[in-house]
Amino acid sequence: MDDAVPARERDDEWWRSAVIYQVYVRSFADGDDDGIGDLRGVRAHLPYLAELGVDALWFNPWYPSPFADGGYDVIDYRGIHPWFGELADAEALIAEARALGIRTIIDIVPNHISDQHPWFQEALAAQPGDPARDRFWFHPGKGEDGATIPTEWVSSFQGSTWTRTTNADGTPGEWYLHLFTPEQPDLNWNHPDVRTEHEEILRFWFDRGVAGVRIDSAALLVKDPALPEVGESADGSHPTQDRDELHDIYRSWRAIADDYDEPRVLVGEIWLDDIERFAAYLRPDELHTAFNFDFMTRPYQATALRASIDQTLRAHAPVAAPSTWVLSNHDVTRPVTRYGREETGFAFLDKRFDTPTDLELGTRRARAMSVVVAALPGCLYIYQGDELGLSEVEDLPRDRIEDPMHFRSGGVDPGRDGCRVPLPWSGDRPPYGFSTTAEPWLPQPEGWGRLTADAQDLDAGSMLALYRRTLRVRREIGVLRSGALAWLDGLGDDVLAFRRGADFVCILNTGSDPVPLPAGEVVLTSGPLTDRLLPRDTAAWLQTASAPADAGNQG
Repeated sequence: MDDAVPARERDDEWWRSAVIYQVYVRSFADGDDDGIGDLRGVRAHLPYLAELGVDALWFNPWYPSPFADGGYDVIDYRGIHPWFGELADAEALIAEARALGIRTIIDIVPNHISDQHPWFQEALAAQPGDPARDRFWFHPGKGEDGATIPTEWVSSFQGSTWTRTTNADGTPGEWYLHLFTPEQPDLNWNHPDVRTEHEEILRFWFDRGVAGVRIDSAALLVKDPALPEVGESADGSHPTQDRDELHDIYRSWRAIADDYDEPRVLVGEIWLDDIERFAAYLRPDELHTAFNFDFMTRPYQATALRASIDQTLRAHAPVAAPSTWVLSNHDVTRPVTRYGREETGFAFLDKRFDTPTDLELGTRRARAMSVVVAALPGCLYIYQGDELGLSEVEDLPRDRIEDPMHFRSGGVDPGRDGCRVPLPWSGDRPPYGFSTTAEPWLPQPEGWGRLTADAQDLDAGSMLALYRRTLRVRREIGVLRSGALAWLDGLGDDVLAFRRGADFVCILNTGSDPVPLPAGEVVLTSGPLTDRLLPRDTAAWLQTASAPADAGNQG
């Protein structure tokens, strides 16, 4: 497929400043009217994505899966879930998107597989000690009868990380490790089959034109084989996170990615507090980029946002890797809801039902923050529906919730389904063009008619219009792709202001009082201005030199 790539698209470092749109296929668009989004639906809306101005699409897992955890429990990495279509649909999508100048990134989930995967089914059918179990972490348990779990490690989804099997004769068997749900057994990355299989999976998709992979839970693959408790490793390392052996794995993956005529890209999902440990994954022979979650979780305060930006840029500088910026994703409360709350940051353990929010305030702040992140140096990710200003759906019927985070919390955590509700495309009532007649797999709220893509397409002041305008101006102002960031001080503690290059300024007012704008021509705002005063919860872009001739001033 590389030979067909136009020369103007052959920028091997496109990922350094790309705008990447996250597609949660199940909720994007339903092309066969069964209530579930699919690849045919995505293909039908590629012109919409091209007009939005994105450079690449990142797809959540589209593989065959029981969907115990939203598709992150994979049965077959070389297939497509029947809900979403067939392999030929994926190949057509990859080619059609690239013809529009849009690359494709797919999810890889190397830490675990589905308990329905042939490997794990073989392991369950085998006896203790059988080589089939060596691809996983089976353990006889502690105590004389093995009834005590091997470790007290806590699951990422709360609760235990070990589940006990049952032998063929009905007696209790060995335990197996799962850092997430019991339906997602962890792989043993010390086993050569595991490494070989994933290298072949990479080549399978790279050969089909995929431009890169996003690596789920990238810092969790390798475990300490001694299985110590957290804090009790002999060398002080964590038994399941950020182990040094990971770097050899990613060096081998980078060699595969670099072997293509148009090099492929590796993106890591890495949650680490240690800046130096985080940056180590971004050395020139490992991953290209890694998600920056810190900015997304910070409260809506100028000082907190500035601290996060400083920390992020400082972490990436030693390895010359680009930063990444994101306001939400398929796991996180949507910005319109989050920024309208008293606590505007985000933490998984803090999610609860009936948390009040001011959606008008949240929308104003989400507009402003979308302008700010687009001005930061590096790569920008946009989660589907944020460009429409969708809020978190927080009143889903309890019997429709599917997310395991809800159930493993004992029902106190609403889970993540509220940000996964199918998108509204057209019309004034459900299914809002997501399906033709079928009821969507999750119910959509009444009142989303004004938020459909069709309705916003006709409204110059809509969130969609703002996103389109922001991404267009971002492309037109060259310094936003490469210029260094320098802070503008002296504007007050509630103001976040920075310069990119010599003549571009971004300013955000998080305070309650309007603030005077710095000198320069206004080229973009998230909301209206009055006499060159920047109102509360508003952001603006200015140029001290000439702005693009057709750049928009009104947000």
